[in-house]
Amino acid sequence: MEEQIKQLLTQLTGLPMSAITPDTHLVRDLGLDSLDVVDLIMQLEQTFGIRIPDQDYSLLGTFQDVVSYVHVATTSPRELPVA
Repeated sequence: MEEQIKQLLTQLTGLPMSAITPDTHLVRDLGLDSLDVVDLIMQLEQTFGIRIPDQDYSLLGTFQDVVSYVHVATTSPRELPVA
């Protein structure tokens, strides 16, 4: 999972995977703008079959934040729709 996320970030930024560490900040260190972040989120949703609500975007500041969020989202039981 971590490698897949790094690959998404390298495709988005053009930077080598070695430039991405757990503390790498998506905006400050990688230079992502708001459209890049939305693109990354869409790719994460598609790649991992998850949904990231708009209100959670601010939780994804660093590479480690993204990895942790995706890990929880893919291992937590999904909420069932209310009937």
